[in-house]
Amino acid sequence: MALVCVYAEFVALIAISCTLFLFLHTQSLTSRLREMEDRLQEPSSLSAASGLSGNSISQASAGANQSHHPDEHLQHHDRELIGNLHHTYNYLKSTGQMQTLKATELNNTRRAEVPIIFFNRVPKVGSQTFMELLRRLAVRNDYTFHRDVVQRLEVIRLAPERQQELAEMVMDLPVPSVYVKHVCYTNFTRFGLPMPIYVNMVRDPVERIISWYYYVRAPWYYVERKQAFPDLPLPDPRWLKKDFETCVLQGDPECTYSQNAVHEGIGDHRRQTLFFCGHGEECLPFNSAGALERAKYAVESQYAVVGVLEDLNTTLTVLEKYVPRFFSGASSVYFNEVNVLQKINKNNFKPPVSEEIKNLVRRNFTKEIEFYQFCKQRLYKQYLATQVPLK
Repeated sequence: MALVCVYAEFVALIAISCTLFLFLHTQSLTSRLREMEDRLQEPSSLSAASGLSGNSISQASAGANQSHHPDEHLQHHDRELIGNLHHTYNYLKSTGQMQTLKATELNNTRRAEVPIIFFNRVPKVGSQTFMELLRRLAVRNDYTFHRDVVQRLEVIRLAPERQQELAEMVMDLPVPSVYVKHVCYTNFTRFGLPMPIYVNMVRDPVERIISWYYYVRAPWYYVERKQAFPDLPLPDPRWLKKDFETCVLQGDPECTYSQNAVHEGIGDHRRQTLFFCGHGEECLPFNSAGALERAKYAVESQYAVVGVLEDLNTTLTVLEKYVPRFFSGASSVYFNEVNVLQKINKNNFKPPVSEEIKNLVRRNFTKEIEFYQFCKQRLYKQYLATQVPLK
């Protein structure tokens, strides 16, 4: 009987020890998760983390003014952001890449030969707000800001001689400088010129074309265009009134996204990959495998950072880490002045579009969506490379 009692006490001791160990281990994991969450966000910043354009920021900002717990309106985005990062981390760990992940190897800023940022901005990815952020950082970080003048017809694909003229003009800017223009990726070294620091932004491709569709129909857009170019004709009122869902369902050419179709018309911005693929004709076919691979290669080999509109917290953190000369203090400047920045170029005339229509359109955007996901994964890799790995 004594032996049985001793044995029972021994088992109980082991059980208590195991419980204590599991409790401490759980506490450690919880502490690390909280540390990771703290790294992901500046205090009170996530009310603006859903994007640069302001289309989704406004709801979070409005929530911040209500008498709810300060974390309530942040929880959904927090979970999504942390979930995306953990998914990337788990993938890198399972493939053995996490052990060899190095921020220096993911940072093309070190390859740049001159302190000039070339921001060949993609339309409708929050680039107007991003430009305003760069203007304000120019004062803080002591560089000069330059942007292309407003043009009557904005051509993003340039002939080789025009590419060279652009590259030479950028290289004539005082250093350090930032230059911003809607234009395809331009290889400066092709013309014997130093490599600048390439940065850009991307956005969910379907959300982007919806934003573009209503942007060119907004009343203030034509007011601004008429002020700049008084002889521009006004568009057909029927075209202005047509909503995106009707455009898609009726098979309007503007909303028909045929695979490998070549659209060279001014203002056709369905191809986000075009801004990374380059000026060549091989980059023109919509949703093509060739344009996708060329765009991926340019991002990996040339761009310091390609930010993601939907993950602004991560984007600003990576920019501060990888391009500190220009982006030091970016998160602080953005979030302290978010009420101003979020209103830039906001389109209050854009109605909601049903998920059914979005999913219908997504079927033809497979390569564009793959490119967007690729840019997100690279951004997450860059972020994780600067953090203490989760265990």
